[in-house]
Amino acid sequence: MNSALTIEVLKQETLAFRGTGGISAECRCHAFRPAFRDSRTGIVYLSRYADGRLAPLHLLAGLPDDLALRRDASGRVLAVDGAVVAGFVRDGRFYTRDEAAASAC
Repeated sequence: MNSALTIEVLKQETLAFRGTGGISAECRCHAFRPAFRDSRTGIVYLSRYADGRLAPLHLLAGLPDDLALRRDASGRVLAVDGAVVAGFVRDGRFYTRDEAAASAC
């Protein structure tokens, strides 16, 4: 497990999963919503903007404050706890990127 989930890690995951159906732009048409799961608690959070609106891609900004590990000078979340995993929700079920890719194709 990573020590932190960062914006850079999310970018790397997007590059790694491009073309597989495991990124937001490729699985949206299959009713997948970008989300995060805290693997310690099992709690799933839909991806949101800092103001609480649902986001169409994975953003750290809308995650609960207690998951944030690092912020920039303006308060923007740069890293969250490494137990947090990016994935998707469809029909109330969380899918990892791998599971979403396999299901979307």
